[in-house]
Amino acid sequence: MSEASAVARFYDELAADYHLVYANWDAGMAQQGQALNSVIRARLGNAPASVLDCSCGIGTQAIALALCGHRVTGTDISSSAVRRAGREASSREVHLPVAAADMRRLPFAGHRFDVVVCADNSLPHLLTEEDVHAALAEMRRVLRPGGLLVISTRPYDEILRTRPVSTSPQLTSTPTGRTITFQLWDWHNDGERYDLEHFQLIPDGEGWRVHVRRSTYWALARQQLADSVTEAGFAAAEWEAPESSGYFQPVLTARVP
Repeated sequence: MSEASAVARFYDELAADYHLVYANWDAGMAQQGQALNSVIRARLGNAPASVLDCSCGIGTQAIALALCGHRVTGTDISSSAVRRAGREASSREVHLPVAAADMRRLPFAGHRFDVVVCADNSLPHLLTEEDVHAALAEMRRVLRPGGLLVISTRPYDEILRTRPVSTSPQLTSTPTGRTITFQLWDWHNDGERYDLEHFQLIPDGEGWRVHVRRSTYWALARQQLADSVTEAGFAAAEWEAPESSGYFQPVLTARVP
């Protein structure tokens, strides 16, 4: 199975239960949207922007940004995820065009968007310098001159110092009980990439329904990713910490000259 197919399968399998990684998905959506909206407006001004969320998943950031007044289009490598994003947007009376697409081959003409968002640790699914550069080059291609790139990843500088092997359990209350979500990580010999097992234990009658989904990530350090962004033709690449942006992950922004 190709790398792209494996990532698509991971999110196809997760799409129906993705909201369960949040204690409260709607509250998380609102908080993330407000934070990203502030990042965008601080750099581009208060006018609504044309935004591409090129890793929209089930719509967490895309729907939230649309509710903040932006004109948002969502794409994702998972067809199941984008279908759900479309349904979730419609149920909230939000206009959100969606399409299944690989971020390395975006199906849009050049210079179409004011902002491209690639949030929630999506870019690190790409495991080689060539693929990261291809994705960043596509993001730059579809941005207008002066356009804004917004990427968020896990805090990999800190993670690379300790190389954890698991995440803490996340509990989500549902009408049938509490769902438990956690991850196990297995680091590769290169010390940068890791295989992830994503566990969800969902109440099912007197027992549990257990899902295990697997994927691989590249723990890109901040300077490493900033250098890649600059090499792809962006300018003024800078990181903003969660304490400053209000977003739950470090945020990298850069501009098209």
